[in-house]
Amino acid sequence: MEQTIIDLSKNKWDWMMERQLDELNNLFHEKAVFVHMGATFSKNEETDVIKNGSIVYKDVDIQEISVQLIDQTAILLNKVSLVAVVGATEVTNPFVVTEVYVQQEDQWKLASMSFTKLLAP
Repeated sequence: MEQTIIDLSKNKWDWMMERQLDELNNLFHEKAVFVHMGATFSKNEETDVIKNGSIVYKDVDIQEISVQLIDQTAILLNKVSLVAVVGATEVTNPFVVTEVYVQQEDQWKLASMSFTKLLAP
């Protein structure tokens, strides 16, 4: 089960970089929340940000990954170096990204994704 969540997370990063909105819409729970450094978004707001290029995910280097399963919930922690274009500026940031997945009718849905910037890479 842990490997399923890890694979799903890795696919999610690819879909975000490739702007594959259909896959993301299927993955994101209807009540999902996304916490970035400067804003909090709903599912629709997050997909709009990706669609209109307000944030362009260019590359993610996953350095560490762990999964904790609690009943029908999975908590995944990624330590990453993320390259993105925010506005017109390309930035590289070290983050711990917390992803919370819930199982809904035999499908895992992303319910929350939060970016915590690390003070040192």
